[in-house]
Amino acid sequence: MTHAFLPAFLHSLARRVALRSPSSPVADSLPRRFAARSAALLLTCAALGSGGAALPLTAQARIKTTHPSVNVTTVLPQPVMLGLQRAHVPLSSISVVVEKVGDRTPILALNAGKPMMPASTMKLVTTYSGLSILGPEYRWRTSAYADGTLDANGVLHGNLYIQGTGDPKLVPEELIDLVQKIHKAGINGIDGALVLDKRYFDASTRDLPPFDDDATAPYNVGPDPLLYAFKSLSFTLTPSPDGSVAIDVLPALSQLQIDNQMHAVNGPCRGDAAAVSPTVTPQPNGTVVASFDGDYSVRCGPRTINVAVLDHSAFFAGGFLALWQQTGGTFSGATREGPVPVGARLVATHQGPMLSDIVRDINKFSNNTMARNLFLTIGATEEKAPATPAKSARAIEDFLRRDSVDMQYLTLDNGSGLSRDEHVTALSLADLLQRANASPVAQVFVESLPIAGVDGTMRNRLTNQGAGGNAHIKTGTLRDVRAIAGYVASADGNSYVVVSLINDPHSEAARAAHDALLEWVYQGPSQGFTKVSDPIAEPRGSKPRKNPHKRGTH
Repeated sequence: MTHAFLPAFLHSLARRVALRSPSSPVADSLPRRFAARSAALLLTCAALGSGGAALPLTAQARIKTTHPSVNVTTVLPQPVMLGLQRAHVPLSSISVVVEKVGDRTPILALNAGKPMMPASTMKLVTTYSGLSILGPEYRWRTSAYADGTLDANGVLHGNLYIQGTGDPKLVPEELIDLVQKIHKAGINGIDGALVLDKRYFDASTRDLPPFDDDATAPYNVGPDPLLYAFKSLSFTLTPSPDGSVAIDVLPALSQLQIDNQMHAVNGPCRGDAAAVSPTVTPQPNGTVVASFDGDYSVRCGPRTINVAVLDHSAFFAGGFLALWQQTGGTFSGATREGPVPVGARLVATHQGPMLSDIVRDINKFSNNTMARNLFLTIGATEEKAPATPAKSARAIEDFLRRDSVDMQYLTLDNGSGLSRDEHVTALSLADLLQRANASPVAQVFVESLPIAGVDGTMRNRLTNQGAGGNAHIKTGTLRDVRAIAGYVASADGNSYVVVSLINDPHSEAARAAHDALLEWVYQGPSQGFTKVSDPIAEPRGSKPRKNPHKRGTH
């Protein structure tokens, strides 16, 4: 299809990298009941100090204060206990911390110091660190360089180099800016090579195995210095009464061809997206054919299928050349990877959206690929490119230590939570949420979190309860993992930090327990509790057990 930059494409791409559920538009405004208390979430509390002052009480001291022995008596709200019982989740599988904003002594703590898999609540660590280290106005740069000569017709007799720094949101609406700037520099044709400079991230960060068996799932797309449109295609199938099925695709790739053998038929709409997913096959001549075959019911209506295809370099090259040719550019060379030579001249630079916008997409839609690119960018900026996960983990841990956030059991892998090797304690996440709320980036950070009953991954939760519209909550989902972490503005005018991590084979059934916890906090944590025995964290120095089951995270 001819190029069309749909306004909704950018956000739908951001959502689909991590989510399996259908996308829905983000609400334009917050409910009135939330607006009345939103300022309370952003207050810089005197108890936390200001200007980077040391926090008044270490996490270890708080654990000792709250849990003086291995088995102590604490309390859980009765609705939460009921939700856990119905889900068959034992208390040993859940870790909970509730604190009033500005007071780091938990009013509710269960297994608070136990290392747990956090799923996508780990994005809180990455995004808060990124905002603090890089600044909310940080922008990624994607630059074009040229060597050789330019003739009177605007043909470059040499190579065009594209150098990436990991822009997480380089979608068609953004990349077209670079293409147009290259044209404005007088270049209309290229008879040399298109060379991709991807040295900003270490080669070890590329071609990583997928998290699970669904290799074409967009949430499995790994990081890349020249990440384009999340390396995913959106095919939209539209059946017609005449028996045809129209197939449109975004973004356009220069090497992509569609073989459409679909037939629209009458009858009930059955089957899932896999039944109409394409077979994508690279050809010897360099083209890529997406083949569709079979019957498609008219009653199904339009359906969009998202598929991750090709490798990052082939995907970026195809996307760039599609835009280049659509804007009148010519190209007769080959594409390859390589460094920008010392003598090449800069011809154009595109600056991506500000980090504040990126963080909003990462947290609202739980975008794994964007989070992984941000994670590596932190390592590249703090410890010099090329970025590696080890550099990034070290940079974040050093920052948190300087920021007086005690995260003794923090284990970082890729910064997105799409990992069985990332661990954190509920108490550590509570520390981070307290510090973030008292930091210079508080407003940007808090506003990036999904709002219960309104948007993001919380848009369909607590819609008819008091907590709806009054809770900024990051969710986390893996197989055997459910997690929530964020802030709740309660009916009594107070604001609370809430963290709950469940690691259990029955965790999927425990969503009601988490919703009950958020509603209980909204109503005011002075209601009834159910007494429970609170096993403290695993012994110091012990390693969390790995779980072999895997699934996408959000």
